[in-house]
Amino acid sequence: MHRSGIAVALPLAIAIVALAGCTADPSPAPSAASREDARLADDIRAAVTQQQEDLDLRAVIVRVTRGDHEIVTDAWGESMTGVPATADMHFRNGAIAIPQVSTVLLQLVDEGEVVLDDTIDTWLPQVPHADEVTLGQLAQMTSGYADYLWSEDFLAQLAADPFRHWQPEELYAFGTDEPLVYEPGTNWNYSHTDYVLLGLALERITGDPLDEVIRERILDPLGLENTAAPGTPAMLEPALHALDAERRDHLGIPADVSFVEDSTHWDPSWTLARGAVQNTDVADTATLFRAIGRGELLSDESHERQIAPTLRDQTTAVEGCPSCFPQDERYTFGYGLVLHGDWMLQNPAFHGYGGVAAYLPAQDVSVAVVVTYLPGAFDAEGEVGNGANSVFRAIAEIVAPGSVP
Repeated sequence: MHRSGIAVALPLAIAIVALAGCTADPSPAPSAASREDARLADDIRAAVTQQQEDLDLRAVIVRVTRGDHEIVTDAWGESMTGVPATADMHFRNGAIAIPQVSTVLLQLVDEGEVVLDDTIDTWLPQVPHADEVTLGQLAQMTSGYADYLWSEDFLAQLAADPFRHWQPEELYAFGTDEPLVYEPGTNWNYSHTDYVLLGLALERITGDPLDEVIRERILDPLGLENTAAPGTPAMLEPALHALDAERRDHLGIPADVSFVEDSTHWDPSWTLARGAVQNTDVADTATLFRAIGRGELLSDESHERQIAPTLRDQTTAVEGCPSCFPQDERYTFGYGLVLHGDWMLQNPAFHGYGGVAAYLPAQDVSVAVVVTYLPGAFDAEGEVGNGANSVFRAIAEIVAPGSVP
């Protein structure tokens, strides 16, 4: 019986194997492009791992794409103790929203609603020098208004209560109540004041809250469902947590005492225009910057204006202006974004978050990076540089070695 069973079973098994061999499609060999992407992804992961170690980074989240194709999306480290960072976590994006605001203005120019040379007194008559400063100057940060972050009074109030919710009228007053740094349109300085005012002007022009305007004109057309401006310290979940030590001096913590605070839910209302204070993820960030870099949301004329290096060699240092300097190919401010070598980018850093969103037009490459820090990353004064810059440069050396910033 056993012998008979074996005799029958073996031919059947052979037949099944033969049939499978005849009908199954062989797995296609990886293409040269896919092998190259796999190599790049491995090299990026190795470089980020090294950067994380060198810079005492608690977490790093990265996305790199070429065209519509993903090269790598990955996360390293922890969000909180025992909670791994993941690539779908949300973070404060700060200045990454600035080119969204400038894009809305340029769309309104395309539609004939305004021109860049319109002075802002039509919508903000109560603001000092409103009859001299234009919409375009606000968008390019050439208004001459002082940055409210230069105010020691403002910084002291911010350090005293990081959970305070600020109104735009409170913020811009710290800048506009000071004398103009230079005549409008004659120089440049990084100015949060300008974009708080521009946000208010856009609300008056459109008749709608800025968060709704950005959602309708930027986020929804690009399918950015993981970006939000809730108007509160709330974060979309899952949220990447951050540590910060910037209040060390304010609180009188000695340099030899270990000190960090969880800054994740400090109120970010001071950072930008009301309605543009966002949190997002790396996928939305990479998609956004590619769309802006390609001019997908603007006419050709407005796109060229947004990314043109018109301020290069046109600006100078000014006494009493911490951010006035001669702009060159290393840093030129367009309309809401920075031209940095062959790249266009924004690189926000505040409250324990560091980030870079960058696009390389020549190769259609997008890079999004966010980092948080371990206690050892902060210096004796509680300060830390933007570690995302170093991570971005390491990635650029791999994906675009001829265009390293």
